This record gives sequence, structure tokens and C-alpha cells, in this order.
Amino acid sequence: MEFNQQESEQNSIVSVDDFQVKLAHCVLKTPCFISPSYSAEIEITSLEELNKASLFPLSSQDDIDILIIGTGKVTQFLHPKQQITIQQMGIGVESMNNESACRSFNLLLSDVRRVGLLLL
Repeated sequence: MEFNQQESEQNSIVSVDDFQVKLAHCVLKTPCFISPSYSAEIEITSLEELNKASLFPLSSQDDIDILIIGTGKVTQFLHPKQQITIQQMGIGVESMNNESACRSFNLLLSDVRRVGLLLL
């Protein structure tokens, strides 16, 4: 899926497929984490691995208040205890399929929101 390019100094998503995400300035293999000014390939491969210890190093790279989790082609949801743990970090969380997650990320990024995207 192709997207419209946003500002080049932000990590807007240009395109996404099953194995990689193309940003305005680089290409990342999934799984990866993207925020307005930080992006990295990560070791988290499933929803079950998400906890404070795995998310803190990512969320501290850019001050985010919303985390969008792309769960592949099909939407999967976090366990309620995981949702509470992430919300206790001061971060709202939403799960959706990867294409919807990328569209939502670009939209929130263009609204100058502090958003993070985790694609699994």
C-alpha cells in the first residue's frame, strides 16, 4: 500500500507491505517501532512480549502519548492486563491491522500528535 509523503524531517510512512515499511528516509524490516523522530527494527515479535520492560526503551526515545500497534494482516488485541500496564505508563494504546495502523500513524503525525507505531 502506498501513502502520500509528509514532511521529510518526520518519520512519515511512504509504503508498507508484509515484510517492510518504507519511511521518507529509510526502509525498516518488520517488526519495528516508529515515532516522529525515531525509528528502529526491534526484537518484539508478538503481542505477548509487550510489557513495561520492552516498551520503555522505545517510548523514551520520543515522548509519546499514543501507541498504535499493527498486528499484521489481521487485528489482534492486547490482553486487558497489558492494556492497563501500558496505560499506567501514561500511553494510550490501540491495536489494528498494519495498513490501518500506518494510515492512523500518518494522520496523527500530520496533526502533530505524539504518536508511536509498533508494527509486528
